[in-house]
Amino acid sequence: MNRMYIYRIFAAIMYIHQIKQWPNFTWDYDQLSTRLSEIRYRQGSVLGKMDVMGFKLKEEAILQTLTLDVVKSSEIEGELLNTDQVRSSIAKHLGIKVGGVPVKDRHVEGVVEMMLDATQQYSSVLTKERLYSWHSALFPTGRSGISKIVVGQWRQGIKGPMQVVSGAAGRERVHFEAPDAKLVDKEMDLFLTWFEGQQQLDQVLKAAIAHLWFVTVHPFDDGNGRITRAITDMQLARADHTGQRFYSMSAQIQKERSAYYHILETTQKGNLDITGWLLWFLNCLDRAMDSTGHILAKINKRSTFWDVNRQTPLNGRQQKMLDIMLDDFYGKLNVSKWAKITGCSTDTALRDIQDLVAKGILEKEDGGGRSTSYRLK
Repeated sequence: MNRMYIYRIFAAIMYIHQIKQWPNFTWDYDQLSTRLSEIRYRQGSVLGKMDVMGFKLKEEAILQTLTLDVVKSSEIEGELLNTDQVRSSIAKHLGIKVGGVPVKDRHVEGVVEMMLDATQQYSSVLTKERLYSWHSALFPTGRSGISKIVVGQWRQGIKGPMQVVSGAAGRERVHFEAPDAKLVDKEMDLFLTWFEGQQQLDQVLKAAIAHLWFVTVHPFDDGNGRITRAITDMQLARADHTGQRFYSMSAQIQKERSAYYHILETTQKGNLDITGWLLWFLNCLDRAMDSTGHILAKINKRSTFWDVNRQTPLNGRQQKMLDIMLDDFYGKLNVSKWAKITGCSTDTALRDIQDLVAKGILEKEDGGGRSTSYRLK
């Protein structure tokens, strides 16, 4: 009895790509218009603030945003990239001179190359061949982890239906099932024709629809989420009329990962009225732009600090640690942590710290003895 009931519930599920009218999406513009106007105003405000910044500060803001975008987009898929390597790779490609670690990881280079091609070449036509090259860049070895996958072409369906899941191995949650592999070529022709077509449609709404449409088709064996977000960034760059990125949609989606998968699942099991998805996307984009203020505050703090201390004699260890403390430094700074990060002895670490205290750069926090910690003054 129970088995029959479960089967009937499962059989009753119809995903939006199985609806006869697919992909003729509809939405209630009256529900979206006010929110959309607010988002467009904020986008203009963010770009306006950036235009009055000095060249170096703007350059740093772009570098931080793109680094965040690449790292967080991969993190959504459970892949942790080395932030310093990502930053160095982006700086190298953009011709920005920064100190950093050399990038030897071909995978990091591939992810960066895809994102920069999407954002810096946002006006170039999106084609099947371009998507194939992005996919090849994501998987330079032809493998996803230890599994061999089809790279640089649409999925073949050899492994059965493509399911979109989240969660740890063994505890995956299936959110929806993508179209059969034999339909992918036709589906992607439809998508690419629409994406490069001229519609009477706001460019931000187009980014939201493109995100939903591409992730629904899920045309590749792996990497669909990252490519979806690259397409989204590409379309948002078109909406902004600039490849200079000052907010990260991927970083915000990563923060709201559970809500993101929930709205995707709900939308996939609904009808072709995607008003709910569009509203969620606009709200998420609004919150993504909140992070711009945080990025600017960090950059201004760093810039002001080094302007004030330009003539202060500092050794390499001190410069490294101060840079770290001016960024997102977690926890408390103490002698042992200083020694571990800089690779020096605790005696040397103590001398470094005491020197900075004497110069008025660091100060002791409350507490003493083994628990003594320090902060920027």
